[in-house]
Amino acid sequence: MFLLLLVSTICLLFNCAVSAIPKPEEKRVLDHEVINRVQHFQNDEHNKQYDHEAFLGEDAKTFDQLEPEESRRRLGIIVDKIDTDKDSFVNLAELKAWIQYTQRRYIDDDVNRQWKQHNVNGSDQIHWDTYRKNVYGFLDEMDPKDLEQGDEHFSYKSMLTRDRRRWSVADRDGDDSLTREEFTDFLHPEESPYMRDIVVQETIEDIDKDHDGKVSVEEYIGDMYRGSEDNEDEPEWVKHERETFNNFRDKDKDGFMNNQEVKDWIIPADFDHAEAEARHLIYEADSDADEKLTKEEIIEKYDLFVGSQATDFGEALTRHDEF
Repeated sequence: MFLLLLVSTICLLFNCAVSAIPKPEEKRVLDHEVINRVQHFQNDEHNKQYDHEAFLGEDAKTFDQLEPEESRRRLGIIVDKIDTDKDSFVNLAELKAWIQYTQRRYIDDDVNRQWKQHNVNGSDQIHWDTYRKNVYGFLDEMDPKDLEQGDEHFSYKSMLTRDRRRWSVADRDGDDSLTREEFTDFLHPEESPYMRDIVVQETIEDIDKDHDGKVSVEEYIGDMYRGSEDNEDEPEWVKHERETFNNFRDKDKDGFMNNQEVKDWIIPADFDHAEAEARHLIYEADSDADEKLTKEEIIEKYDLFVGSQATDFGEALTRHDEF
């Protein structure tokens, strides 16, 4: 989520020899929203979808398909839930708590689903052999040369290697089985302080195209922006990112980001994503500058919080009981 909102699935095309084989679920850690400014401000313009996902979590997809009137109505119900002290205002603490709740709800739902999927006997732990068989068992029947197929981002063999390493890090007691807490760390390492080193390692591996163990400015930019073939000038936001890399990311000025510099980038110290997003939403919607929001102020800016889409099939959409 957040994180997400921070969740991303890599969709890749293979030749017909491999295309029928299902790809294991994989979320790229780098796409976690807390670490990527470009997701919130794309081409130097504010990306409201980022706010929708931070505020609503998975429900953002539903709201994006609603008629404006229905979107406002549902938003009003949510505001009543956020206002826990019932003083008719949403303050910073309440909005931060709500954003944290939506982030946690996504993670809990994902862990619940996968825990049941890989733990059909209802045990207290899941062994690596069980997980490997469920997710990668088909590899045992594949032609060895097909295991290496893919592009620069993906191959079945590399995914298995990465998951095995991440599993071992999450396995704190070293018994090759994961408790529910350890399994949560495995699925969502970006949320666990214990897993920060593996998050940094995987991020570098994803961006480091020449495999030298560090990130150059071109690799940093290339992960965000694919230049056109017309040799046109880079957008201003890309130039800004180059300056950011040179002036702030590359602290030792050697032209690269090393492990510690990547860690400072993707896991900045003392950065609270939920509070930063809450402050941003209040700033954007607080018309009387009293640093808190009324229901009217939030609904007036409903497109910032939840969005909508005028459709001719809105009434046919499935609606949650809570609405």
